[in-house]
Amino acid sequence: MSSLDWVIMLSTLLLTIVFGVWKGRGQISSDTYLRAGRQMPWHVVLLGIMATQASAITFLSGPGQAYGDGMRFVQYYFGLPLAMIVISMVFVPIFQRLNVFTAYEYLDKRFDRQTRLFTGVLFLFSRGVSTGISVYAPAIILSTIFHWNIYLTNLLVGGLLIIYTYTGGAKAIAHTQKIQFGIILLSMAVAGYLVVASLPEHIRFGDALYLAGKSGKLNVITTTFNLNDKYNLWSGLIGGFFLALSYFGTDQSQVGRYLTAKDMRESRLGLLLNGMVKIPMQFLILLIGALLFSFYTIYKAPLFFNESAVEKVAAIVPEAYQPLYIENQQAAKSNQQTALKLIALRQSPSYDKATEANLLQRLKEGQHKVEQQRDTLSKLIRKHQAAIAEPESDSNYIFLHFVRHYLPAGMVGLLFAVIFLASWGSISAAINSLASSTLVDFHQVFRAQPLSGREQVRYGRIYTLVWGLFSIAVAMFATKMGSLIEAVNELGSLFYGAILGIFLTAFFLKQVKGKAVFYASITAEILVLLIYIFKLVAFLWLNVIGALLVMLLSLPLQTLLDRQQQKQTL
Repeated sequence: MSSLDWVIMLSTLLLTIVFGVWKGRGQISSDTYLRAGRQMPWHVVLLGIMATQASAITFLSGPGQAYGDGMRFVQYYFGLPLAMIVISMVFVPIFQRLNVFTAYEYLDKRFDRQTRLFTGVLFLFSRGVSTGISVYAPAIILSTIFHWNIYLTNLLVGGLLIIYTYTGGAKAIAHTQKIQFGIILLSMAVAGYLVVASLPEHIRFGDALYLAGKSGKLNVITTTFNLNDKYNLWSGLIGGFFLALSYFGTDQSQVGRYLTAKDMRESRLGLLLNGMVKIPMQFLILLIGALLFSFYTIYKAPLFFNESAVEKVAAIVPEAYQPLYIENQQAAKSNQQTALKLIALRQSPSYDKATEANLLQRLKEGQHKVEQQRDTLSKLIRKHQAAIAEPESDSNYIFLHFVRHYLPAGMVGLLFAVIFLASWGSISAAINSLASSTLVDFHQVFRAQPLSGREQVRYGRIYTLVWGLFSIAVAMFATKMGSLIEAVNELGSLFYGAILGIFLTAFFLKQVKGKAVFYASITAEILVLLIYIFKLVAFLWLNVIGALLVMLLSLPLQTLLDRQQQKQTL
């Protein structure tokens, strides 16, 4: 990076930390540390919700997801708007009326202590691991720039974000998130523009879309119903609805954002607007990935986007790498020539459909050959993983490669800062929620004497530090994963269904009591894990299955328990 890039990146990050520490000063009780004193207006709630969900993984891995699999991932969010309506109507009034610090406090009042603790454990484990994966995402940047060891980089990234999260709590997080997200959206819009602007002069935006579409990257909607297909219209509308309902309605990292609102109206407004803007935002992020596919077809994509991994492979097994590299250069050049001929034909007045079909077939075959070469290198990395110590997938490096090699000075530093800010926004909120749940749902539950305000802040900070360190530890294992955006959502789907089922039972099945829902949720979670292990359905459907299983099992279990009780009283 240039000196200008360094100045922009470091000053942006430093100012964010200082601003967060300054805004979070004066903590005197758990109400200010965990809920920001419930004084946040709707626009801060909205930006907090979006910043918590849209981590660095969204901006780093999203374009790579579209580059490899097309834009069909956007269907994952189709159930979100409906979920926001349900949460605003059902969840928010209950949480506001009971004045809870965490969503799981309600379960203690509605069911019993063991149900609250079980749900809290599921949340702590799933959110703790997901947060660790989010720490790893920005660590990729520093490790790529400096060629640092990824494990040491995880320590640096995780350590920096803990500073203002530890000192300022929810208040610092809320105020920094609104600044972070504004910078993020502006920078991503500029990056998308620069993808197209960096193409040769004679290639227009429509030509780039044409090439992406013909390469199968604009597959926004797929209507085929298939339980084993991860992303289609039905899995998005149904599975995505249940996942969003659980994530925004029962995950403390999100519930904690709208519990900071002034009142019910501000909470609802923030949630509903999130439902309206999330899909267009994710669409545009994925569109950047589709346009990058056109860009790298014209400018010849590297064999592998993780340059550090390529250097290590070339050094360790040159006899295997060199022939593969030469073969890939030839295939990439052929694809480049075919793509340019297609665009020229499209712009020509003597357009011929038969010629277009012939060129498209040739391009498809060439792209398939390139994918096979990339798979071969990926297997080579996996084979020598002990020596190379790099992920075998490069989907998280695609957007990063473009930023490093094609953006102007200044913009590179800003984009790197953006990925840090996105990461800090989501991770800080997650760590705060983990600390909140640990303090409120476990520490205070098992402590005989109530804590004073200052003790609550002190223990809140201790748990913030503990979960920050835990997340860094998890990040050490994230190098083994492929697409991070898939990994996070897949992990959440293993637990969100059962958690949601407990809350839906609490809201709508009034006859069910604590013991029945407790055993039903344990059984449902075991069945969900078995379904996942044996790969019976795509992961989005696990949210539906888990929620329905809890509700369906709790009803007969309650009937059996009632009959047992009746027999004992006779």
